[in-house]
Amino acid sequence: MVPVVEMAEPVPGEGPRDRRKTRQLSWMEARLCLAHERGSVTPVFGATMGSVQEAGGRLLVCALEAGAGNQTKFHGVGDGAVWITEQMDEQFGSQAHYLVDLCHLCEYLSAAGEGIAGKEKEAWVEEKKNWLKENRWKDVLEALRPFLEAANIPDQEAPVRACLRYISNWSNCLDYQAALAADLPIGSGEVESAHRYLIQNRVKIAVAWWKRDNLSKMLALRVVRANREWEDYWTAYRRQHKLTRTFNYTRCESQD
Repeated sequence: MVPVVEMAEPVPGEGPRDRRKTRQLSWMEARLCLAHERGSVTPVFGATMGSVQEAGGRLLVCALEAGAGNQTKFHGVGDGAVWITEQMDEQFGSQAHYLVDLCHLCEYLSAAGEGIAGKEKEAWVEEKKNWLKENRWKDVLEALRPFLEAANIPDQEAPVRACLRYISNWSNCLDYQAALAADLPIGSGEVESAHRYLIQNRVKIAVAWWKRDNLSKMLALRVVRANREWEDYWTAYRRQHKLTRTFNYTRCESQD
């Protein structure tokens, strides 16, 4: 979530007014994706302030720029957001398999283990985590069932029920055993940490609020730099605008 400010445009014929009094502050979602070949430590990034369809399109472009082809098999990892799985299916079809981030799932296990195991929660969660790595998610469900909360207890106060429901709903995206055997990631920490150093470190600085258009441009520049295209971008920019001096380019490069 990134900070956005909107200000009312002046009405024709209206006198000067303090636009700060009309500003509206809000938070909007910036979606970041990355792709790379198995074993590579050089990801290709994409980011957008747009729709989920645009985010899916950016992910496809990332995969193609990372070297994907018509016969490539895609391994996707993320949290349990439905739009991500839908975009994986829409963009990659039967060539893709999606895996729910194990750390995200363990947050549900941890909440459930609080009431089930008490002081032994950490050991209990670690055991169930190992079961999941062995694709024993059905055994995890059976371990949860005796502790299910009564039906009259609200969902927000029923962590065991929430955990059981989550695992049941995503059971087709829990093939951790195959991913580990193929030396593929089972967590989405790579893209989550990229959110911090690629977006948040620049956009969420103290007291900064952004107009949406300016924010989109800044995200684009951050992606260009993360994708190691910074020099090429500014070379093309100077050529397009027929610039012979490099003062503005050097100054912009050093501001981050």
